[in-house]
Amino acid sequence: MNAPIIGQPIQRKEDVRFLTGGGTFTDDVNVHGQTHAYFLRSPHAHARIRSIDRAQAATAPGVLAIFTGDDLAEAKVNGLPCGWLITDVNGQPMKEPPHPVLAQGKVRYVGDHVAVVIAETLNQAKEAAELIDVDYEILSAVVKAGDARKPGAPVVHDAAPDNTCFVWAIGDKEAVDRAFSGAHHVTTLEFINNRLIPNAIEPRAAVAQYAASEDAYTLHVTSQNPHVERLLMTAFVLGLPEHKVRVISPDVGGGFGSKIYLYAEETVITWASKQVKRPIKWTAERTESFLSDAHGRDHVTRAELALDKDGKFLALRVATTANMGAYLSTFASCIPTILYATLLAGQYTTPAIHCEVTAVFTNTAPVDAYRGAGRPEATYVVERLVDTAARETGIDRAEIRRRNFITTFPYQTPVALNYDTGNYEATLAEAMQIAGVAGFETRRKEAERRGMLRGLGYSAYIEACGIAPSNIAGALGARAGLFEAGEIRVHPTGSVTVFTGSHSHGQGHETTFAQVVAGRLGIPVENVDVVHGDTGRILFGMGTYGSRSIAVGGTAIMKALDKVIAKGKKIAAHLLDAQESEVEFVDGEFWITGTDRCKTFAEVALAAYVPHNYPLDKLEPGLNESAFYDPTNFTFPAGSHICEVEIDPATGVTRVVNFTAVDDFGKVINPMIVEGQVHGGLAQGIGQALLEACIYDPESGQLLTATLMDYALPRADDLPAFKVGMKETPCTHNPLGVKGCGEAGAIGAPAAVINAVVDALAHLGVRDVEMPATPERVWRAIQSAKTANKAA
Repeated sequence: MNAPIIGQPIQRKEDVRFLTGGGTFTDDVNVHGQTHAYFLRSPHAHARIRSIDRAQAATAPGVLAIFTGDDLAEAKVNGLPCGWLITDVNGQPMKEPPHPVLAQGKVRYVGDHVAVVIAETLNQAKEAAELIDVDYEILSAVVKAGDARKPGAPVVHDAAPDNTCFVWAIGDKEAVDRAFSGAHHVTTLEFINNRLIPNAIEPRAAVAQYAASEDAYTLHVTSQNPHVERLLMTAFVLGLPEHKVRVISPDVGGGFGSKIYLYAEETVITWASKQVKRPIKWTAERTESFLSDAHGRDHVTRAELALDKDGKFLALRVATTANMGAYLSTFASCIPTILYATLLAGQYTTPAIHCEVTAVFTNTAPVDAYRGAGRPEATYVVERLVDTAARETGIDRAEIRRRNFITTFPYQTPVALNYDTGNYEATLAEAMQIAGVAGFETRRKEAERRGMLRGLGYSAYIEACGIAPSNIAGALGARAGLFEAGEIRVHPTGSVTVFTGSHSHGQGHETTFAQVVAGRLGIPVENVDVVHGDTGRILFGMGTYGSRSIAVGGTAIMKALDKVIAKGKKIAAHLLDAQESEVEFVDGEFWITGTDRCKTFAEVALAAYVPHNYPLDKLEPGLNESAFYDPTNFTFPAGSHICEVEIDPATGVTRVVNFTAVDDFGKVINPMIVEGQVHGGLAQGIGQALLEACIYDPESGQLLTATLMDYALPRADDLPAFKVGMKETPCTHNPLGVKGCGEAGAIGAPAAVINAVVDALAHLGVRDVEMPATPERVWRAIQSAKTANKAA
């Protein structure tokens, strides 16, 4: 009997490659004869383009071509598409203005693409771009979601004269209104979920190459889903036959959602590579990334929670304005709707929920999915309300959650989702034990003696992963399938290559997927290789986002493995002169039931490729199988996070001194990798709560946080040693029982941190602190509370 592989903390197979400099990232790709692209970007948030004079730039040394929006329009290059259609409350489709890959007539945010220069070297392209003379008519700009619909606000698109993309709603409004009218207590909060900039360690990059002999293109690009990139680019923008474009997404240094989308840069250089008849390379500089990568979050929300006299939740009412930026990014429209409002039940039995979302255009970079994508925003709404309601009603914060936890499954929420399984009391109880909640008051008093303020914050989150199924998603507006593909290629010696439509950019798929295959086939994990990120080698897949890889991609692999084993049984039956029904596959061996006769997996694999005395009329040679998997439901990871902070009242500096996360990810394939994913998510969640904020000047529309000097990312000394625990309630509708783990930390952490900050200041009368809770904001909250208390 082989030792179990599933559930073991096997060291990541890919780490040796990365730690020794053996990774191949897009910027490492260099093609013979390549040129370089540089994009001239708008310095204005909103302006009409009167004219573009490129004559002087065109004669600059090394310049091969300069293209503008007019050139692409003449070539019938279309705009970038949005992949999700939202229908508004009146049954009308959302406003979907054109999103040209190079600006046509107008620029709509600082960093908008005006022209591209192709030159022999990058420096030559940059220098030529400085010679392009653009005559702008500067217009007023609007950057804040709350200002977009005000009378007299600048109009971003003529197609949306009030800057409204859509007004969408979910839930039973009448039932919610009835519940509020009879409520014993109502808690109300208004807050902003701050805009974030992803900042993956590897900036976006692309290398495009056109082969005239084949009339075909090859694009190396930093993408989380190369097949989707190819589909959108060929079918919707460039009008090319899909099989004439190969997209390769090699090693990718982080994505967090920002590399899901089809962007202007790779689209333009793919088209231009044929025009100049040379390969073209482009790599973003960090400030370009700040300006033009899709941002995240940016909600303005008013939320109300109705309770009865015993602290039971009766209804939740939410109104959110979501900033979409200047254009609709690839999946922008589903983030504040399908992935946000449907999660507002949280872990609770709230019987009536209504949410209305107003999506608006502004003169800012497009907003789309960022780690968590709607789920952090929903959790923040629910958990801030729950903590505040507990304080207002005098009920212990853990107890009010326990009174309202869902305990019976499956559970149909009032906002569309059906949770298949969970155990929320178990994760909360373990989190409280690990966090030492019982001893917190002692620690608080000790901090007081040092002149410090201590606070404890809870966050009980739930998320939906593996968006599915495709037919329901399609009915909700998805313009793409949400399945995944897997192929198992067994070699004659019994080693295996896995081809997956999922994509790894830090998640450790080469290890986790290898464990899944090795565990199912009973072979060493070292005998399994994983291939991803190349449309020329793998089946059509949907890539990686929304913590879907193991639940959807892993299940596709399992289905392909089932086919391999089924064929292996046929081969083994022939080799052992038995009936197929008598063969069972156990721990890497094909056994004749009730006997000591067997064939190893390697022996069967060799027979498949060396078919001597093989019934070719009944069995074809080879042992390759593929499968597609379209889930029947989301998976629902959940957990409890507890944060403990210490605040210096003299300066407002907040320090996270303890953070505990206990999560239920279903069956865990590799606990070491999962723990690493949780740590990364917690760092980003804490970053949002205390440090990070994307700020545009409200008058000029200039991005004020366009460098790492101005945008505060969390550093090691901003974070404590995390305490992590896990509970397992297996998913009921996939064979692995897995749920997904990549976004949990970023979902649960922000509310836990802010709840802890407010708890530390509650004795002063502070009710809320806006994210990020910077030292200045915390200090001002303390001073305002002291002033109010003196006046009272």
